[in-house]
Amino acid sequence: MLKYLLLTASLFAAAAQAATPQQMSLVYDLYRNGHKLGQVTDTFTRNGSRYTLTSETRASGPLKMLWPGSIRLESTGVVTPQGLRPTQFRHARSDAPHKLATARLDWKQRRIAYQYKGSAWTVDGLQTGAQDQLSQMYQFMFAPRLPADYSLQVVSGRDLNDYRYARSDGGAIQTPLGALATQQYQRLTQKPDEKAITVWVAPARDNLPVQIRVSEDGVTLEQRLVSASVKG
Repeated sequence: MLKYLLLTASLFAAAAQAATPQQMSLVYDLYRNGHKLGQVTDTFTRNGSRYTLTSETRASGPLKMLWPGSIRLESTGVVTPQGLRPTQFRHARSDAPHKLATARLDWKQRRIAYQYKGSAWTVDGLQTGAQDQLSQMYQFMFAPRLPADYSLQVVSGRDLNDYRYARSDGGAIQTPLGALATQQYQRLTQKPDEKAITVWVAPARDNLPVQIRVSEDGVTLEQRLVSASVKG
């Protein structure tokens, strides 16, 4: 009986892994304080257990002077039964190449190695389940299940922060895939100056992020999905 239960569990785990996307191309319109700023293009590719996830932001129209170039985020790592496990995160600006920020996640040593503007340093205490600034948005699709209230570490190009999200009903959102019922994951902040993040995911589309809102220092950036190609 024990052998049967273990075999069944392994088959369910394999099925869960097989259900995750192999390739995605997503385009979001980007708004700054309610005014359209440009677009964000996210791509995900998987080769075996390895993944590469990129996000490129380009401004357009009268607000282009705020971001004259492009901002590119890149997360690389491994897809595991528990979801994404990033091993490197990069934050780059085309108009300021000297500001390239890199974080390398060493899971054996539980350590993060940072590089930024000629400086290098390490931070200990990397916890199981930690995500980077980009992969956290797509972990909703790859984790086998997420509780209504969950905590994780989030690695950016220069620091490490503790995040806590709470889930609630997000209502229906009109998308290129039609009107989709969503669940809303909202970061619970402890201080007024902390970054507020809300992510709306569509359970019927394997928790695809269809809207993302980030507020900090009086500025609210919102991404709204306008194009989606997801291949299993």
